Formats: sequence, structure tokens, C-alpha cells
Amino acid sequence: MTANRSQEELVVRLALAVKRLRTRLRESWPSAAQSLSTTQLAILKRLRDDGPATAAMLAVAEHVSQQAIAQQIAALRESRLVTTRRDPDDRRKSLVRMTKRGLRLFDSVAESRNAWLMRAIASEVPAKERASLVKTIELLERLASADTAED
Repeated sequence: MTANRSQEELVVRLALAVKRLRTRLRESWPSAAQSLSTTQLAILKRLRDDGPATAAMLAVAEHVSQQAIAQQIAALRESRLVTTRRDPDDRRKSLVRMTKRGLRLFDSVAESRNAWLMRAIASEVPAKERASLVKTIELLERLASADTAED
């Protein structure tokens, strides 16, 4: 087997494993959250962690266009998970805020995800392999942060 083919197989295995894990985590979510996209959940997390933000700030943070973020915000607003109000410092802009309903839904998603992961780790990762899991998580975090844009 060539090194290139081995590298391709590694990439495919990693992509499939991440996709399967993401699917399993989504299955653990409460039914009210099943229709949320990954971007919508990321927006809710950012609003919970950082507070109100403009659509432009969210677009930059999530690496999507302002048009795409506007569509996601509209869907979240329709579901009453966020509200928008004029920015008191710049009336030309609107601030997106998470509603109490949005916070409750986000928290329930996080709780169900964490519970599923704790059960999965307890049943599938023996104590002697936990250090390897920590290293794997560190590698995945580095991959997720990689800036490999082609020039």
C-alpha cells in the first residue's frame, strides 16, 4: 500500500468517524432540538458564552457569510430561541440575544450530549485507555483549529 493511499484511507476513516459521532450525539438531543442545524447550535452557544452579538460578528465567528448567518438567525427567531433589537450604541445595527427558551433548549442539548458521552466513554473506553482519549481529543482540537487555506 502506498503512503498516499494510506493517507487517503486515514482521512476517510477520520471523516467517517467524526460524522458518525456527530450523528450519534444529535440522536441524543431532545426532540425539540433535532431540527437545529450545527450552525444554529453554534450561534446559541456563542450567544450563551459571549452575550449579544451582531449578525456580522456571528458570521465572522462561525466562518460563514452574513447572508447565511441571517438565514440561521431568522430560523432561530421564528422558533423564539433568539430575539433581535437595535444596538443602543449603533442604531444601524441589531443585536441578537438568546431568549430564556433558547437557553433552556441549549442547556438540555448539552446535558443530553454530555450524558450520552459519559455513558459511551464508560462502556467503550477502559480506564487504561483514558490517557489515549485525552491525547486524541488534543489532536482533534488541533485539527479543528488548523488554518490550512491554500494560497
